[in-house]
Amino acid sequence: MGDQATGGAGPGLGSAEASDPAAATTPGKARTKRRMPFWQEAPVLVVVALALALLIKTFLVQAFVIPSGSMMNTLGIGNRVVVDKLTPHLGSGPSRGEVVVFHDPSDWLGDEPAQKSSGNPAVRGVRSALGWIGLLPSPDEKDLIKRVIAVGGDTVSCQGTGPVYVNGKPLDEPYLYPGATPCGDRNFGPLTVPAGSIWVMGDHRNDSRDSRYHMDEPGGGSVPVDKVIGRAMVVVWPVGSWKTLPIPDTFARTGIGSHPAGTP
Repeated sequence: MGDQATGGAGPGLGSAEASDPAAATTPGKARTKRRMPFWQEAPVLVVVALALALLIKTFLVQAFVIPSGSMMNTLGIGNRVVVDKLTPHLGSGPSRGEVVVFHDPSDWLGDEPAQKSSGNPAVRGVRSALGWIGLLPSPDEKDLIKRVIAVGGDTVSCQGTGPVYVNGKPLDEPYLYPGATPCGDRNFGPLTVPAGSIWVMGDHRNDSRDSRYHMDEPGGGSVPVDKVIGRAMVVVWPVGSWKTLPIPDTFARTGIGSHPAGTP
């Protein structure tokens, strides 16, 4: 008789289970862990989502809006493009034929306007916040988008009605805006692109203030590679304009060369 513990937990049950009537009546059943209330869980999920969005914007991809007609008809005003930012982080320089987004190297946007923000302060604030984390193109971005024509060490020129020559080879440029000439209204070269730089031109040569218009500045109109944000890969908006942006075949011609920017 003395071996029986009156009011005890019984064989195999600890004091915690003994104090829970439900556990006591169902030996061996695992207790369900209480879930965090939604009002507490939601802010955590929002913070995690924003952190991931910011991480993606910083190192992987980012959306940009096209503010001008300098890349028509490849890119129209108001088009949204997704830019690959990972490749530059891995040390791969821009290649000829790529469409790239880059920071304004020396007040080029004094010639070509950037995107304008909405006049509504509330809308502008929301757009700025979403642009900062990469969910929308930044409404106050001061970046440009052009096509890489030549890279560091290349010789590039264009006279009269063209064509553009890279390392002595003429380019076939079917992407040019209808009616635009390869040289536009600016003859140049032959000149050598400095190492670590790129020579850029818009596809609408008659409406693009690109490398041709900045030859009297440091660098001779070339853009330093460290100013490049990334390569535009695809047009995502508007839906009817969706398309990829591959490198045109003319840049793969034998004799033009294959070295990336910065490796003459």
